[in-house]
Amino acid sequence: MLKKIKLLLIGVFFISIVSCDDDFLDTAPTDAISATDALATAENMSLILNGLHRGLYSQLQTILPGGSSIRAGNHYWVPLGDNIAGGVIHTARANNLSWQNETQWISHTQETSTTVELLWYHRYNIIASSNSIINKATDGSLTEDDRLREIIAQAYTYRAYAYLSLIQHYAKGYLIGNPSTDPGVPLLFSSDAPFTSAPRSTVQEIYDQIELDLNDAIDYFENATPRPSGNAADKSQLNINVAYGLLARMALSTGDWETAADAAVKAREGFPLMNEDDWKSGFNTVLLPEVIWGSNVITTETTFFRSYFYLIGNTFNGSQVRNNPKIIDKRLYNQIPETDYRRDLFLANAPNSNNSAANGEGGFGNDPNYTNEEEFDNKIEEIQNTYGSTSAHNTHPYMHFKLRQQNSGTIDPDDIIYMRTAEMYLIEAEAKAMMDDIEGAQAALDALGITRDSAYDASIYNSKESLMDHIKFQRGVELFGEGFLYTDKIRWDEGIDHAANGGSGASAVLYQDGFKQDKPSINDDWIFKIPQAEIDANPNLTPSDQN
Repeated sequence: MLKKIKLLLIGVFFISIVSCDDDFLDTAPTDAISATDALATAENMSLILNGLHRGLYSQLQTILPGGSSIRAGNHYWVPLGDNIAGGVIHTARANNLSWQNETQWISHTQETSTTVELLWYHRYNIIASSNSIINKATDGSLTEDDRLREIIAQAYTYRAYAYLSLIQHYAKGYLIGNPSTDPGVPLLFSSDAPFTSAPRSTVQEIYDQIELDLNDAIDYFENATPRPSGNAADKSQLNINVAYGLLARMALSTGDWETAADAAVKAREGFPLMNEDDWKSGFNTVLLPEVIWGSNVITTETTFFRSYFYLIGNTFNGSQVRNNPKIIDKRLYNQIPETDYRRDLFLANAPNSNNSAANGEGGFGNDPNYTNEEEFDNKIEEIQNTYGSTSAHNTHPYMHFKLRQQNSGTIDPDDIIYMRTAEMYLIEAEAKAMMDDIEGAQAALDALGITRDSAYDASIYNSKESLMDHIKFQRGVELFGEGFLYTDKIRWDEGIDHAANGGSGASAVLYQDGFKQDKPSINDDWIFKIPQAEIDANPNLTPSDQN
């Protein structure tokens, strides 16, 4: 299929094993490890899974032949969804890692960009490695016990996760297109050279495969060794809750509202909502009680200036955020009630300390909110002391401190959260609203809302329209910075307009094409380009397959 996948699978087992288990290396030299050895037992297969867990956040040159060191997996891919869609807003020039190119709609619309190439190959790496486990573990040559079933279930879940990521980026949205005929992505089932794929399957065929994989995963998980608990590393492992959560996301994307609601309820079982102290603690550890799945980032992993918090948090000691503090859309902020504690982590009146701020209001004398220089300076110092940023960090009105490091002001990488309970309540609420189950949607919203807002009352949203408007608000605030806005806008068929309704706070000069984009149903620029290298290497793809 893919030149890089062919090369990758020669070494994927080596990479996975040497990354994760020294004991294996004691009995099998690194130059003697083969695919046969790696797939010989359930425990050896678990090492491949551990390689996938770590591969979610490693710098991609350690996973992909030719992979760039300027992408560290989901450190980049997760916040990308809010960066492209304009949910987390840049305030000044700072294009490290091409992060500002993403806001300007440059990278994902170019078939030779690092972003479209590495996201494609990273996800197919996951698929190919998952295939190797599934194909061997289900061929009848190994005794199926609880441990093997757990391995198989994780592999099916990983494959579904990767296909869902691919289809949501490289194809037209299910609800805004014609899924039975719209081109999707290639299906790959092989685990032996030459790893030949099918041509592009339809969007419907890919979603059908995702659903099959998740249902198979759930069946295996039900009779498998349970995921351990108590340590951060445990939440890197996939379990039945993760499979149900992905099923909920998939069903929401396809308008299968009943499945979305039911799966969301099952996904959150055993993961209670966070309290105020937890919500305000920085979203930097998978040990938070409502985190269902996330990467426990090993501190020795050299992500540092490639990390999630470098790109999107305002306390990381790197130039991307020191020079360019990230802010919330002020139209969204202005909807947050005074009684909602989440409002506290978005600082509407922070001084604009950057003389090069894109809005032209940086530095004392230009900031319209301050006429007293001592007050201006004192407020900056207060913010630094409260949140742990350094004297080199700029401040800006509407800057956020929702996402911040455990060791603020350092370059330490932190965990990446992929799935949590609040999202599942919001999926349930949206699905029930779309089914005209007003009371059901209100109940799901109440369960979440009363933990965030002391005056919350969902009963005032008593129609599908008002419920959906409120759900969009809740997703914007609750999931801010967690990467969901890109797929949300495609599902809702909403464009981007940073100038509308008083403006978001973004600069048209800075944002360029990303400042305004038509809705996805009439604008194919929402669809990522297929890497040109893939079209050149894959005999089943031609230039006519390009998005």
